[in-house]
Formats: sequence, structure tokens, C-alpha cells
Amino acid sequence: MNKKVYFAGSIRGGRSDAALYRRMIDYIGRTDAVLTEHVGDLYKSAFERGPGHDGTIYAADTAMLREADLVIAECTTPSLGVGYELAYAERFLKPCFIFYDRSRTSLSAMLGGDPYFRVFPYSDPEEIFPILDRILE
Repeated sequence: MNKKVYFAGSIRGGRSDAALYRRMIDYIGRTDAVLTEHVGDLYKSAFERGPGHDGTIYAADTAMLREADLVIAECTTPSLGVGYELAYAERFLKPCFIFYDRSRTSLSAMLGGDPYFRVFPYSDPEEIFPILDRILE
């Protein structure tokens, strides 16, 4: 128990799922450490930080990815950054678990077609939490 979890969700790609990210992060945080709690910040704007901070964000996020025991990504809102984070995590052989709402989006073939990733489509967000239990046990 007490794994280090890197939670990935869209920030600049759109914040429409921020409330779900918060719920997932809080749920994971009951038993494990979430390194990226800021992803679930309901008040974080997609444009809060401009290009001048990109290098700092990249350095911090890649350091956290290397430190993490596993990655959990919510990919309903498409995000170039989340796709990059997943590829980076795969490079370092971090287990990666992807969730997406099949009623709202189609997952990128680059994610869905990569056998390294474990993909969990859902129709109701309540389906996520029993799966998280199995991932984190």
C-alpha cells in the first residue's frame, strides 16, 4: 500500500472534467499518495500559466513521473500533455491505467492500440471506483 500515483488529466486541453478528476484524486488519496493533486483543482484555469513557465512544468512533471509507481489517466477530454505523459511513463515502464467516458469520446488509437496501456472505458463515472480499488490493491 501507499503507492505514489501520478494522476493525469487535461489542463490546457480543457477543464470540463475537473470535478471528476477531483473525485478520483480524493478516492485514490484515501490509501495512496497522489503526486499531482493540482490536476483536480476546480479553480485551476487552462491558461493560468503561460509559455514562460512551460520548462518548469515539464521538469516538475517528468520528475514526478519518474518517481511514481503507476499512472492513472482520465482521457475523456483530449490532451496532448496527457498523451505525452503516458508515452513518457511507458518509456520508464510505469504501469499505466487509462479511463475514458465512451459515451462522450473515442479514445485515440495511439492509446487504445498500444497493448502496454490498460484501458477502461466507462459509461457512468461510478464504474471507475471499483476498478480503482482493483488497481490499487
